Amino acid sequence: MGEILVIGLGAGDIDQLPLGVYKQLKHASHLYLRTKEHPVVEGFSEENISYVSFDAIYEKHDNFPAVYEEITETLLAKAVEENIIYAVPGHPMIAEKTVQLLLERGEGRSIPVRIGGGQSFLDSLFAAVKVDPVEGFQLLDGTSLHKNDIMVHQHIIIAQVYDAFVASEVKLTLMEKYPDEYEVQIVTEAGSESETLKAIPLYELDRHAELNNLTSVYVPPIPSEEMAFKEFATLRTIIADLRGPNGCPWDKKQTHLSLKKYLIEEAYELLEAIDRDDIDNMIEELGDVMLQVMLHAQIGEDEGMFAIEDVMESISAKMVRRHPHVFGDAIAHTTEEVNANWEKIKATEKKTRIVPQSLLKDVAKGLPALLKSYDYQKVAAKVGFDWDNPEEAWEKVKEEMQEFEVEMAKGNKREQLDELGDLLFAIVNVARLSDIYPEEALQAANEKFYRRFSYVESQVLESGLTFEDFNLESLDQFWKEAKRQGL
Repeated sequence: MGEILVIGLGAGDIDQLPLGVYKQLKHASHLYLRTKEHPVVEGFSEENISYVSFDAIYEKHDNFPAVYEEITETLLAKAVEENIIYAVPGHPMIAEKTVQLLLERGEGRSIPVRIGGGQSFLDSLFAAVKVDPVEGFQLLDGTSLHKNDIMVHQHIIIAQVYDAFVASEVKLTLMEKYPDEYEVQIVTEAGSESETLKAIPLYELDRHAELNNLTSVYVPPIPSEEMAFKEFATLRTIIADLRGPNGCPWDKKQTHLSLKKYLIEEAYELLEAIDRDDIDNMIEELGDVMLQVMLHAQIGEDEGMFAIEDVMESISAKMVRRHPHVFGDAIAHTTEEVNANWEKIKATEKKTRIVPQSLLKDVAKGLPALLKSYDYQKVAAKVGFDWDNPEEAWEKVKEEMQEFEVEMAKGNKREQLDELGDLLFAIVNVARLSDIYPEEALQAANEKFYRRFSYVESQVLESGLTFEDFNLESLDQFWKEAKRQGL
């Protein structure tokens, strides 16, 4: 049983190799290279260094995992018979998936895998772009770049941007965070005599033919807060500043209770934007709702009770817990199955809590009356306290209408209030059993009234008269015209 010694070829040419690495290469009897496309390898023939490269494996497969898999298994098989040296670009422990696989599998097969050192390309790259890494940096893989990994306030180095396809994917991902014109730098063969450094606008990243396997992209930190407005951390800082010592007097005096009405208002304004399918307004109104959430979270943090992380942890845990068909082994192919699973999980969760005085206690107290009546009825229906169909519920509506008519004739305002409430509650029941969300239905009616009354206003305005010049019958004719026009 042999061993595998992994060494790094560094980022430059053969003259920049550490002496120890050079000696190991010079005396290697079984030397394997992940790729021969490296400046150091160009000098191997003069040094009489023989090797076997794995470049042919790259041609066999159409994805990197398969390439790394075959290289790893080939090396482990060779190491069963003899000691071998495996040389990789840069440093073995930086952006080398095959080395990680060797370390993981070698231990399980009793094959020692030893890291012999090498010079990282990062040293030369930082020198090329004149950056001190102590300021904070990220090293990311261009072949698997995700926007959520990118921290725009730090120096970012993206390795393995070796062709136009990878560069295009990197560009599109970065453009979700940075302006199209944002200046980045393409660094190729950093530290060697052939080193090139080119500053370009981000949108041109995939238009350069000199990309190769020794190319990295450097993205500098954003220079202003305005460029970071897309970042969650920026919003959090803004909210904290608003409630900070030098913040806004209005924001600093707010409490959970004082903000309640604003949350309700913003939620309804969002619903209106959704009903109108106004995307720009939806963005604005969603932001206003999010502002309310962030203000409540900041108040919680200021009082030492909770922070936005607690809020995110709570909802993340709940979503994973209540979606076992997505994050676990449960199966749910239909919406009905999903809802059934959801209710079962909720019931299980409630068993761990103190039993409430009433099933209705869990319905949010701050809901508007229409929404609360709908939720009350849903809770009662789950335990069988419900009509069998909307037709039965409609009979109850008729009954409540008659009772309201009686109280109208009597002129008793207190009883009228009571009976009208019963009537509205009964209508909500009909809507629920008919699978109609009453809030949505009423909102649609409001929108319809808005459109038709606006038409009536326009007709009055065009006439040169005022509303006082028209009787109800004339105004109703305008209303019917609006209705005929589909408004």
